[in-house]
Amino acid sequence: MHALVFDGQLQLAATYPAPMLQPGEALIRPHLVGICSTDIQITRGYKGFHGVLGHEFVGTVVECGAQEWVGRRVVGEINAACFCCPACLRGDASHCPQRTTLGIDRRDGAMAELFSLPVPCLHEVPPSVSDAQAVFVEPLAAALEIVEQCHIRPNERVAVIGDGKLGLLCAQVLRLTGCELVVIGRHPERWATLEALGIPAESEEHVIARRGERAFDVVVDCTGNAGGIQTARRLVRPRGRLVLKSTYSGDSSLDLSRLVVDEVQIIGSRCGPFAPALRLLERGLVDVESLIAARFMLDDATTAFDASRGRLKILLEV
Repeated sequence: MHALVFDGQLQLAATYPAPMLQPGEALIRPHLVGICSTDIQITRGYKGFHGVLGHEFVGTVVECGAQEWVGRRVVGEINAACFCCPACLRGDASHCPQRTTLGIDRRDGAMAELFSLPVPCLHEVPPSVSDAQAVFVEPLAAALEIVEQCHIRPNERVAVIGDGKLGLLCAQVLRLTGCELVVIGRHPERWATLEALGIPAESEEHVIARRGERAFDVVVDCTGNAGGIQTARRLVRPRGRLVLKSTYSGDSSLDLSRLVVDEVQIIGSRCGPFAPALRLLERGLVDVESLIAARFMLDDATTAFDASRGRLKILLEV
């Protein structure tokens, strides 16, 4: 089968082995797959992953031991857990020590003509949600994880650092809490979508000049680079909360002693709940289609990766 493979270099393989159906899993033919910042970081060495890339998808189940799933249009959680260890039994399947992760860690991803996921990871897509919307369920769920982990009060001042794909989704989710919200970014051409939703967007320099440093109760880093956490640190107040959404290759320097003195809470935030993400899309409460920058066919995937740098969401059609 055709598949986009990273094995030290990014290449389209025309004869990659198709997956065989495994007990408890489903074979899925993807319709659309999103290129994520994590995919780009993998090509720079993140997680040391070699294999088929891709973890944001919508597709159709074509083969499954549980016949009721065959023919359904689905999205899927990316962590393939054992579902029987202590972590899984307490409801923390995304932290299962035995887990593999779709297109990220020891499990081939969705940028192929066929891939496999455990049945418990699957979620059927409602008929009213289009493929172009459904492909955003995974990153939208990641945005929702912020409000799963933190109680955001309506009177709190919240800053989202980064006006990329994830930052724009996080801002839309946080907007629903009624908080005083601002997005801090470097791409004014992207801010019209936010401003149409009543979310102000500004540059870091303008925010600091107007409000000063340490002005926010909650700061969310969605930049995808090591510099983002430094900006976030400048903006969070003592006893505030710093939510980290960025994953990237390389290290970050942070003055941990100062965090102790300021009693800042650091919250790592990763995968989130799919069912609420589907409900938000079904009810039209989050705009995702305006984030689509371009579509490419799978056979043009390497070109799509080159085109994705510095742009919003690039989709691959399979």
